[in-house]
Amino acid sequence: MTPRFDCISLVTADLAASLAFYRRLGVPVPDGAESLPHVEAPLPGGLRLLWDTEDVMRSVDPAWQRPTGGDRTGLAFRCDDAADVDATYEALTAAGHPGSRKPWNAEWGQRYAVVLDPDGLGVSLFADDLA
Repeated sequence: MTPRFDCISLVTADLAASLAFYRRLGVPVPDGAESLPHVEAPLPGGLRLLWDTEDVMRSVDPAWQRPTGGDRTGLAFRCDDAADVDATYEALTAAGHPGSRKPWNAEWGQRYAVVLDPDGLGVSLFADDLA
């Protein structure tokens, strides 16, 4: 058997806040999931996005500690167009999520922005047009 990539897992300090953030980005988080210690949501193409609380991580590995240091992982969400990048960025920052980088026209030909999720993970918003 050959292993296959199946899911992306996030560890969160505040599950409800993290789920609300990703719902705003269109991830189909199950209703009532805020009360669970582990949550899964299907993604396009058959992948899954998973969340575990820090308590779950400690139950799996009692020596687990919250990572410190620079970002090594990030998620990116494709928007319909440049205006959608701007509108999504504004909606998320208006909801209290810190903007890490305001929308700009990137030299690689995309409209791009970065917002931080409730755990400080950089989440990129992009569109393939600059208009």
